[in-house]
Amino acid sequence: MKQLIAIKSPDEQEQWSRPGSLAPFDPEDLARHACDEHWTLVNNNGEPVGRCSLWWRHAPSLPGYRLGIIGHYAVRDGEAARALLQHACEQLTAHGCTMAVGPMDGNTWRRYRLITERGSEPVFFLEPDNPDDWPGHFYGAGFAPLAHFSSAINTELAREDPRMQEVGDRLTTRGVRIRPLNLQRLEDDVHHLYTLSRLSFQDNLLFMPIEEAEFIAQYRHILPRVRPEMVLIAEHLERPIGFVFAVPDLLQAGRGGEIDTVILKTVAVMPECAGAGLGSLLMARVHEIARQLGYTRVIHALMHETNNSLKISRHSAKTIRRYTLFARPLGEQP
Repeated sequence: MKQLIAIKSPDEQEQWSRPGSLAPFDPEDLARHACDEHWTLVNNNGEPVGRCSLWWRHAPSLPGYRLGIIGHYAVRDGEAARALLQHACEQLTAHGCTMAVGPMDGNTWRRYRLITERGSEPVFFLEPDNPDDWPGHFYGAGFAPLAHFSSAINTELAREDPRMQEVGDRLTTRGVRIRPLNLQRLEDDVHHLYTLSRLSFQDNLLFMPIEEAEFIAQYRHILPRVRPEMVLIAEHLERPIGFVFAVPDLLQAGRGGEIDTVILKTVAVMPECAGAGLGSLLMARVHEIARQLGYTRVIHALMHETNNSLKISRHSAKTIRRYTLFARPLGEQP
């Protein structure tokens, strides 16, 4: 008989951690991510076989629903998944939620969605991974896709889009300049990335703002590994209006191979600048810089199916992976 245990603190979570039993989890994330509840499922031997956190007080919004979020998700098998997800939905229903969304660690700034079509490419740097049976857990518990995402790879970095010369000239005439990340003023530039991200993504599905301190903490472990030439900031009369963030695929080195791939993680453009071609120009500049630095591939990572980034990348990139975020109306039987 399995038992569900409510975890109240990082110390309690640490007590129920067993090496190799579930995917690694930092107990301090319970406090950092301000979840409303955290549950651990243990078997008759006292071994953890599943876990998840729940959010309902401070959750993203979706018109017509009060959302409850299921995140920090990990299970050993399908039996544990059924018990854990059913309990999670019952808890969210009891707290007034009308739809459960997951897996998502509270909001879209953190880890969320599952790989649903893996393809043949190995996992790349900064890409979330999951066992291939996890999507089936959500389908089996009555969830359905809420949003789809994909990653695509461009191997033709020398191929130029003739439109970009005209776009670049036009934006330059208007006073726009594009510069690399300034390591001498890194704190200022990270502040610009935060501000641009908040404004650029505010109309995205399930968007909710986070504090700048959390944004900085998320980037702190990445920044020492970036090449400043591949983090570009566009400015109009010295006011930041867009950026592109790209980083080498460091996981290639861990597999014993040469790093020949760049991960294009984020493209953000101020709403008033949308439609001017700035996003396309920033991506084209990263491709060119990557080629000049000796890289041969660029992965456009984790793009929502309706994002402008995806529309841009379709002209030159091939899809290598697909991901899904799931949702289930509450108060209904699966």
